[in-house]
Parts: sequence; C-alpha cells; structure tokens
Amino acid sequence: MKTYFYKITIFLFLLILGEGILGYWFSKENFGIYMRKERNKNWETVSNFNNKEYKFFYKRNFYGFRGDEFDPKDVKIVFEGGSTGNQRFTPEEYTIVGLLNQKFQTEQIDLKIYNASTDGKSLRGIIYDFNYWFPKINNFKPEYIIFYLGINDRTLADQMDERMFDLHIQEKRIDRFKDYIKNNSFIYERYKTIANKYFPKQTSGYFLNNDELYKNFEYVRYKQAKESNKNISNKDKILLKQFEERLLVLKKILMKNKITPIFITQVAYNGIKDQKLFLINEKLKDFSENNNFQLIKLDEIINMDLYDFYDEMHTTPNGSKKIADTIYPYLKKMLVN
Repeated sequence: MKTYFYKITIFLFLLILGEGILGYWFSKENFGIYMRKERNKNWETVSNFNNKEYKFFYKRNFYGFRGDEFDPKDVKIVFEGGSTGNQRFTPEEYTIVGLLNQKFQTEQIDLKIYNASTDGKSLRGIIYDFNYWFPKINNFKPEYIIFYLGINDRTLADQMDERMFDLHIQEKRIDRFKDYIKNNSFIYERYKTIANKYFPKQTSGYFLNNDELYKNFEYVRYKQAKESNKNISNKDKILLKQFEERLLVLKKILMKNKITPIFITQVAYNGIKDQKLFLINEKLKDFSENNNFQLIKLDEIINMDLYDFYDEMHTTPNGSKKIADTIYPYLKKMLVN
C-alpha cells in the first residue's frame, strides 16, 4: 500500500514540477483568465452562402489571432474589428483580410495583415485588447493597426455585452478558475494541440434566407443618407459622446505605443439606411480628420448589391471580395513606403 502511495506522490510531484517548468504559471505574459475561448482552435466548419457549400477549418492560433501560428515579432500590421472582420463562418482565404493578403502576394509586396478581430467586439473591446490581450504577447509591436469600426458601436454600453464580447472573460468565478488553468497548463496545451489535429470540433453556420432578407430591398447610399439624417435625437447624442470618448482613449493608447492607425467605416446590407451607423461613421471621419489619422470612407465609395450579405451585417464571400477590392488600393498606398 505504501509503495502505491509513494508512486502516486512521486507522480504528482513530477507532474507539478513539470507544469511549473513547462507551463505558463509564472510567466508575466500568461493570459490568465482572458482570451481562452479565442485561443487554440481548429474547428471543422461547413457553411453555405448563396447555395454554395464551403468546408474549411476555422483556426485561431496560440496567441488568439485568426489563422496559423506566427512569430509575434513578425507582426507589423493588425486588423481589428468584430465579427464582420473575423468572419467566423467564412473560409480564411475568402475573408476581407485573407483577400487583401492574397493581393499583396500577387503583387509580390512583402506585407501581411494579421487578423485580431473577434465576434461582437466594439471599440470598447478593442481598448480592452490593449489592456488584457496584446500585453500578454511577448515581442508584439505592430506598426499599423487597421480599425474596421461602426456596426458594433451603434448601441450604448451594456454590462452583459461587455462580459460576453468585449472583455473575453467568463461571468462565474468557477469558470474563470477553469480558464486560468486551461490558459496556463502545459498538459492542457498539449492536449488541445493533439485534439485540434486529430479530433477537430465539427461546427456549421446558421444562415438567414437571403431571399427574405432582400424582400422590398432598398440600398441607401451616402448622399441619400446625408440628406435624410439631419435630426439627431438626445439618445443618439449620448451614443456619439460615448463613441467619441472611447476614440480619445484609443488615441492615447496609439500614441503611447507608437502605432499608426488606419480607420475604415462600415456599411450594412442596405448601405447606411441605419441612422446610428451613419452618425457613427460621421463621428469616426471627424475624429480621423481632426487628428490627421488615415481613413478609408468605405460608406462613401462602395455600392453593395443583392446577396452580398447573408444577414444584415455579415458579407458573403462575394461581398467580402467587393470590400477587399475597394479598400486595397487605399491600403496599398498607405502601407507601402
């Protein structure tokens, strides 16, 4: 009996010792309770856009970025946004970021954009990224960050949305404790590596019927929206004030980290029919121009068509290509020295 006890004791001692040496428990770059749901994913996914099926693997790497593993010191350009930038149910090569990178490769331009977008994230969440995510990545010093903003900033602050989408932490303490272990354990990391490779999780997307979405369709372009959105409610004024305050916080972060921002406005499936999106875009333009920040006014230069979106906010591969084709010449001019 004592022999078994000694063996178990030695085994546990070696296990703890190994975890202490190989794990991330004492590293100042450990992710703690943050980002666990956004890291180390390789999900086999089936999606359907405009009656065409796509089978692919949705990957998020060790550091939480969409795509394959990388060396943080190689990251010079980052793309920040919510689900419209992440494009969870779209194969990476058909996402906006993937298509932009293909264009760089085709023209033999030695640039790559790394996608830090996560579902539901607003400007508040992007600010949190600089506090709780990016500092955990050693040798991570991007020179440019592309901010794809607007759609997720149309509502006032909400604590539930903050926990779920912006802060990337679990609500219950027991779940946070579990995430802390999962983020720091060497054994769990090895397990996830093997599971992702040989037993990937299978997922599928839920998609709205495009025909229903586009019934009585009207696409509102910028000029039309500008003429019709002249009256601003008190609630919208509060929304714009909140957005402006967050932009000022972001500005301080960018200056502190010596990062050059590039802002891109957004459109929905019906253009900018939504007054709140129009107002957020206008505030972003004013902020960018007042601070001499580079800006792509996507809402003023693009016209989307039927079936470019599979729901009110998210583009199909065809819609993503239109956006990438539209913004690429501007980005190329801004990024190629």
